[in-house]
Amino acid sequence: MGNRFTRSLATLTGLALTGAGLLTVTATPAAASAYDCPAGYWCGWSGQSATGQMYKTNKNVADLGSWDNKIHSYVNRTKSIACVYENKNYNYAGGYWSADPADAGEYISYPTATASSVKFVRTERECVGQAYPWWDSQTSPKALGFGDMNGDRRADMLVRDKAGRLWFTPGDGTGRLVGTGGWNSMNALTRHGDFSRDGREDLIAREASTGKLWLYPGTGTGSLGSRKLIGTGGWNGMSNITAVGDLTGDGRSDLIAVEKSTGKLYLYPGTSTGTLGSRKLIGTGGWNSMNALAGVGDMDGDGRPDVYAREASTGKLWLYPGRSATLGGRVLAGTGGWNAMAQLIAVGDFSGDGRPDLAAVTNDKYVIDGYAGNLGWLVTYRGRGNGLLAAGERTDGEWWGLNGAC
Repeated sequence: MGNRFTRSLATLTGLALTGAGLLTVTATPAAASAYDCPAGYWCGWSGQSATGQMYKTNKNVADLGSWDNKIHSYVNRTKSIACVYENKNYNYAGGYWSADPADAGEYISYPTATASSVKFVRTERECVGQAYPWWDSQTSPKALGFGDMNGDRRADMLVRDKAGRLWFTPGDGTGRLVGTGGWNSMNALTRHGDFSRDGREDLIAREASTGKLWLYPGTGTGSLGSRKLIGTGGWNGMSNITAVGDLTGDGRSDLIAVEKSTGKLYLYPGTSTGTLGSRKLIGTGGWNSMNALAGVGDMDGDGRPDVYAREASTGKLWLYPGRSATLGGRVLAGTGGWNAMAQLIAVGDFSGDGRPDLAAVTNDKYVIDGYAGNLGWLVTYRGRGNGLLAAGERTDGEWWGLNGAC
């Protein structure tokens, strides 16, 4: 990941980074030969201003051969991200650049020619590894009723990449594609328990363009079945859509969401047909002050599912204990600093002690050794069984370049 920040370059139209020796030029001042690169190709030139001899490819090239260390400027006219490596065989240890698709006439220039191999990928993460992150979870002594999509008592995750693909990560460091694309059309993803009443955990997603709410039934293997419409529209008026488990006590999974216009919190009870029943007001106002909710299961050991909420103005984390079809008085679970988390992820017991835990991915406010800017760290918090959390552990630093997880 360190090499990514050192050598990775985005095509910034009209910006010259002369201190780093990098020059990105817009179409207006570009030399005429910059337009010679055809659509669908990555092109490199022997001159710095897209001049001289031109090399082009639309295939991965592990060794540029006679062009090795000869390319001073280039453009990516493909629809993929181009990874340009200083070493052969896509070895990123020596540094790399990533180039997004560009328009005709744009190019990136570098005074020192160091390109030795080129690879085309869907996301920048794939310049240095897998599209999905490393995720590890321990076997829980008991099934918690959520978090486990393949029945092995290990907490799983569904991870969306920036290309709109969905990945199933079962907790052993591996990943498998379960959604080939189109998932970026959803602006909310949540899972906690079985909504379809078939004994398998499901996924709920909101469609951004229509405000519809869709249920994707789990298959028991980590994959998802054909979706079912459970909300015909209007869900764009709700924020923090969160599956919480069985809050009503009727054996069915429920959903909560905040009404943006009023700040009220509503409970949407699950039904015997896998749909949602008529909503019930459980928070009269003020919930717009919370910018993240997580349905974490029974954190305090009373047999009812609980909810964590992050207060936007203070960065505090609050526990709202579950009661019969509502939430009880809140308890402070984190004194501050939680605004440094881009996302709170509740997927059950990943520590293997039988109690639900909490994971989070950092944003650029996260501080390490006195310095902010440390986005993309997975931080894990073990549940103590009393509603509180143990100190966070930095588990993995390669959770950058994703588009959410649940």
